[in-house]
Amino acid sequence: MSTARVLLVTGGSRGIGASVCRLAAAAGWQVAVNYVSNIEAADAVVADIRAAGGSALAVQGDVGSEPGLASIFAAVDGAFGRLDGLVNNAGIVALPQRVDEISAERLERMFAVNVIGSIRCAQEAVRRMSTRHGGRGGAIVNLSSMAAILGAAGQYVDYAASKGAIESFTVGLSREVAAEGIRVNLVRPGVIETDIHAAGGLPDRAREMAPLIPMQRPGTADEVAHSIVYLLSDAASYVTGAALNVSGGR
Repeated sequence: MSTARVLLVTGGSRGIGASVCRLAAAAGWQVAVNYVSNIEAADAVVADIRAAGGSALAVQGDVGSEPGLASIFAAVDGAFGRLDGLVNNAGIVALPQRVDEISAERLERMFAVNVIGSIRCAQEAVRRMSTRHGGRGGAIVNLSSMAAILGAAGQYVDYAASKGAIESFTVGLSREVAAEGIRVNLVRPGVIETDIHAAGGLPDRAREMAPLIPMQRPGTADEVAHSIVYLLSDAASYVTGAALNVSGGR
């Protein structure tokens, strides 16, 4: 097996996750590209990485379920035999609704993926990377959102709340494993041009919100990914517990 560092990117087949996979591979990481159902999209990311001379593998599994989590980490262990980085990128949003309209089923799924899934992935990563467990150390980057700060009133307060939980988790975990060779940071994307807006029923949201952004435009997936890859890198060796806004000033 190669001695190059291994990175798992959850939700790595599209949007910000796909950009992270490509940029991390270009920086020398071996990449596990996680996806839930769109194998064609994941295979396309893997093909791009391999065509550029990198190493990548598509890994199926839903972080919102225990069988999915087990499948993801079994595949990483089997293919690479190590783990050095985790990007908790997988996340979902739902159609705009007021809090008093949100169903219990929506809340359960939102928190299963966005919160519990991220925490469980981090648990598994720590068990493999922490020097306490015989690991070599590593880095975790969690994806939050400016919605955690702004609240997303009238749209998806539940999504904002799920990202608020990730912010607290990042602070706590970063302090818990700082002496075990693991750095834990988060990135807060603002309005980014990805298909998550369509999934939330607002396909034109990024462009429509441009006048409200100080830079007068939405961001790109690559702009967020560059920040994530920096936090994974040795250039950020003294950075942990940090939150980096990638929001155009909003």
